[in-house]
Amino acid sequence: MLLEILSGGLIALKEYIALHVVTCLIPAFLLAGGIIAFTSRDTILKYLGAKAKNIISFPIAAISSIFIAVCSCTVIPVSAGIYRKGGAIAPAFILLWVAPASNLLAVIYTGNIIGYDMAIVRIITAFITAFVMGTVMYLSFHKEETERIIEEKGGNNDKKIIAGKDIILLLLILFSLLSPNYLITKGPYLHKVYVFAMSISITFLYACFAIKKDRISNWLKETWWFVKLIFPLLLLGVFIVGIIGRILPREWIEHWLGGNSLRSSFLATLIGAVSYFATMTEAPFVDTLMKLGMGKGPALALLLSGPGMSLPNMLAIIKVFGLKKALVYIITMIILATLSGWLWGNYIF
Repeated sequence: MLLEILSGGLIALKEYIALHVVTCLIPAFLLAGGIIAFTSRDTILKYLGAKAKNIISFPIAAISSIFIAVCSCTVIPVSAGIYRKGGAIAPAFILLWVAPASNLLAVIYTGNIIGYDMAIVRIITAFITAFVMGTVMYLSFHKEETERIIEEKGGNNDKKIIAGKDIILLLLILFSLLSPNYLITKGPYLHKVYVFAMSISITFLYACFAIKKDRISNWLKETWWFVKLIFPLLLLGVFIVGIIGRILPREWIEHWLGGNSLRSSFLATLIGAVSYFATMTEAPFVDTLMKLGMGKGPALALLLSGPGMSLPNMLAIIKVFGLKKALVYIITMIILATLSGWLWGNYIF
């Protein structure tokens, strides 16, 4: 029995390493390192910093997140990079939530699998909850953000926002992150690896010819900082999730997730919060549960919390942002996802 349970964790770990590390995490870490190494701190501060108006920073963070097709773990290095560069806590956590929970690719796939009524509701709800969550994070840590501005005031102010060559490199890294999912939606996973290998090779060739060696070294140094900080926790979290998935009875899910009660939405949210879904994989999972009798309200709650949170995601957030910020974020998102599922399930669907 114990060996069977442990094998669930090992299988989940094997699948995660095989299917996500190469095409997802590597470019995400490279992008996070690039944000630190190449972008001007003034740029982040102007649009996403603590001094930026929420009416500007919140929509920018939310809208830009739509175009980043990543899972809850892959988005952490990108969000952490923005925060470390001087971005405010609220926009960083909006990106952390919306990118996996409601990116364009996931929404389109949800429409194809479950129906476009659910896809539209998913993106609307993700935006509303993101703004609410951003407000909660802002109000909870505004004093701390103000102190951080004072402490960092003596830093260098770059006159140039970002060099043209650096913009091209960041776009190439972003293309390496997005192209496997956007260009290859069917067929063997190896096809995604081919696309990634081609795009990342172009990226590094460009870097070798266009970027100075000392700046490339700094970029890779910043990238390695994120890898050391986050990657071990992601592996641990995926292993634990695999064990939970092996223990959790399927009959329990079928019995407790029917209807659109507040309890059903809450349980669906919890399942999503402790599970791990790569972007888009939540749609067929939810579709299967709906065919077994799962209500539309709990289905929406799971669509939000599943890709937007996960146990590996929580462990990494605690490490990067601290326990207090992580707890506020996790509790807020569980409440919002639960209420969203209950409200939509009872009054809209």
